[in-house]
Amino acid sequence: MGATSRRALLFGGAGLGVAACTGDPARPRPSTPVASSTRSTTKSTSMPPARAGEPLVIDVQRQSAARGRGVRVIAMFPGDRVERLPVVLALHGRGATAGFFLDLGVPAMLAAAVEDGVAPFAVLAVDGGDSYWVAGDPGDDPQKMLADEVPGWLAEFGLIESPSGAFGISMGAYGALNYVRAVPGPPSAAVLSPALFTDWAQARARHVFASEGQWAATEPLRHLDDLQGALGVWCGTSDPFLPAAKELVAGGRTSVDEFTSGGHDPAYWRSVLPDALRFLGGVIR
Repeated sequence: MGATSRRALLFGGAGLGVAACTGDPARPRPSTPVASSTRSTTKSTSMPPARAGEPLVIDVQRQSAARGRGVRVIAMFPGDRVERLPVVLALHGRGATAGFFLDLGVPAMLAAAVEDGVAPFAVLAVDGGDSYWVAGDPGDDPQKMLADEVPGWLAEFGLIESPSGAFGISMGAYGALNYVRAVPGPPSAAVLSPALFTDWAQARARHVFASEGQWAATEPLRHLDDLQGALGVWCGTSDPFLPAAKELVAGGRTSVDEFTSGGHDPAYWRSVLPDALRFLGGVIR
């Protein structure tokens, strides 16, 4: 994965290969499993101790009543296990799964941020489907999962039950902004290549939203006053969602916003994720 890799382990046959999620609406594509730079376990939520400075990943399956299916739940720790760590949710893009954050190297990035002096926190990723983290098929409501079920899973891991923030990539940014505007806190958010829509025609072309009304009720650009926590925005200057990202920033709610060279792809996300994690570590409570 990188220079920080110590050993590569794949547990439970789950593997770490996910869709590249190189664009929206991307569809899943076969990918080569990417080795994790962490120690992982799927055995139980009774966590083994981590070596100092080495990130720990707990990778399990849980049944989600809100989504009507089993989902992958991945807790990422920066190093030694600490009870009651604050937590940030990680929401994936369309065509990806929770495992995408392992492919991107988030555990090693998290450990590096803490080594650089950021207060320790954990990251939790879950499978959210492809419906922009809004209610999709009957019986599939990923936002309800985040609000009602994730707190219990966090308690299993010994983490603070109420997330202090969320970050999302592409479609996951849409979900992260909806999450932070709906839950008390207010939690902070970091969004990378935010897949937002400036009008209904753009949103309708994704064939995800049940109606214009559902889109209007969930489109973050239409509810900027609901974003009360700290907000960071990162977007590549070659990203097709750049106009929407600039509209988000123009709303005046951002604490940090950066538009640098890059597209809508994993190379860009790897380049800015360390900054996003440091940002969140500096603002969460």
